[in-house]
Amino acid sequence: MSDVAAVKELVEKHIALKKEISKVIVGQEEVVDQILLSIYCGGHSLLIGVPGLAKTLMVNTIAQTLGLDFKRIQFTPDLMPSDILGSEVLDQNRNFKFIKGPIFANIILADEINRTPPKTQAALLEAMQERSVTIAGQQHKLERPYFVLATQNPIEQEGTYPLPEAQLDRFMFAINLTYPSIEEEINIVKTTTSDHSIILNTLFSADGINDVQNLVRKVPVPDNVIDYTVRLVNKTRPNLEGASDYVKNYIDWGAGPRASQNLILGAKAHALINGKYSPDIENVKAIAHGILRHRILKNYKAEAEGISEDDIITELLK
Repeated sequence: MSDVAAVKELVEKHIALKKEISKVIVGQEEVVDQILLSIYCGGHSLLIGVPGLAKTLMVNTIAQTLGLDFKRIQFTPDLMPSDILGSEVLDQNRNFKFIKGPIFANIILADEINRTPPKTQAALLEAMQERSVTIAGQQHKLERPYFVLATQNPIEQEGTYPLPEAQLDRFMFAINLTYPSIEEEINIVKTTTSDHSIILNTLFSADGINDVQNLVRKVPVPDNVIDYTVRLVNKTRPNLEGASDYVKNYIDWGAGPRASQNLILGAKAHALINGKYSPDIENVKAIAHGILRHRILKNYKAEAEGISEDDIITELLK
């Protein structure tokens, strides 16, 4: 299939996919878009929202429609790295045998990731970055495609361990989930309190997703778009010589080079699902909030004045 035909097919499949997901998930279009974009790029996503906003249901639904193997790990304070990765056990012949943990799946839902201590959080790092797991000096490759979709509850801070910056940077998108509108909530209540059963169609396969990821990588990017993207990320760094007063006033630490890479990859995928063969600056702007919000560390002044990361990004995009 030619690349032009592949783009056409992706646009059609993306529309069909969203229609399929909307059978179960009411509203939350932007959230679904960003999760799908991260999957098309081979990135991971962090979903931030209060309990009851169907984060788990959303990930489960997306995994079903994509035809991918899905595992859910509930993160708790007593969860050990071996509970995620797996461990070596002695079999009947007194030989060590590796029993795979739940991390061996295409899509991992890391539920309430900030409830577990840093040691266990770190167990995910190698899997997220290298797509492999090392147990007792032995490296085990994870099957591609491989995604970690983690959820985090922002309001219940008791007994939580905030994710370190290095781990946050591994997530391509940080996606904020908000409460549904009145109309959406009415629809949710109607559909979830009846005996109506929903059958989801599978529209992709593991190989199909790998093909999409290869297609995204092939998309050419004009030099002016790369220049704009790198300058945008550069603007978030308060310790640089040309930093603006606004950034020096409100940011403690800016985004690193991984932000620039993810912005370009995300812009490529965003262009493709909109039927374009190459991204422009508008595609970069469309995904900037999701990719930058968890990579900016605002200071106490911003906190005191009620200025959010999103407000800072909006200002930088002007």
